[in-house]
Amino acid sequence: MIFEVENKKVFTSDVGRSFDKNKHTVILLHGSGQSHVVWSLTDQYLSDQGYNIFSLDLPGHGNSEGKSLNSIEEIAQWLEKVIIKIGIEDLTILGHSQGCLVALEYANKFPKKIKKLIFIAGSYEIPVNKSLIDLAHSGDMESLNLMMKWGYGYSKQFIGGNPLQKILNSPREVREVLAVDLLACNNYKNGINAVKKIKFPTLFVFGELDKMIKLDKGKQFSALIPGSKTHIIKDCGHMIILENAFEMREKVAEFLKS
Repeated sequence: MIFEVENKKVFTSDVGRSFDKNKHTVILLHGSGQSHVVWSLTDQYLSDQGYNIFSLDLPGHGNSEGKSLNSIEEIAQWLEKVIIKIGIEDLTILGHSQGCLVALEYANKFPKKIKKLIFIAGSYEIPVNKSLIDLAHSGDMESLNLMMKWGYGYSKQFIGGNPLQKILNSPREVREVLAVDLLACNNYKNGINAVKKIKFPTLFVFGELDKMIKLDKGKQFSALIPGSKTHIIKDCGHMIILENAFEMREKVAEFLKS
């Protein structure tokens, strides 16, 4: 599905199904340097459960036009324009990593349409190593390898090639997409305030071996929302959506139906 927001094309996978206002909608938000393709093991499955599913490409990512947005706050504002454009009135936001920060800030700014929130490998803050930011800003493709080395629970799970290298194909894309995303994550400071306002049913899914959002940090996040549910996937790192999408999506579907 392609539509325009502020004269820029926005791409979202809708798994080939037209938007039905009578169905609940789930928006899937990808992490830094990624695109809708990382949800390929999840979007069709959730659509088959009876929901409208939109896995978005953020501006400058995947098939969406424009430049990558410089802050989590800007992305949240953009997301509201997307939701208005599609005509969504009732939704769940499911975010992974950076997508969790966007979901958190969106809920802070625009809570009225949200029914539930789902955070996958997320926190209310994601500080990024300065060396990684500098490497990405220089367009060094090694930054993609470092991210995935830290992203996977075990190196043996790194099968079929680096998924980020299939999305970001050049030093220019690393500079203009990944570096901008990493800086946006690093600079986001409103999460601790935003999380205290959340009153929606919330699910957290963490990887037991996550090196980016360590389990103790994740548990601190979930503890800030009374009544939230937490599921921990064993032998899994930060890239839950690729490492163990099957267990994750089953828990998501269970939560959506609850």
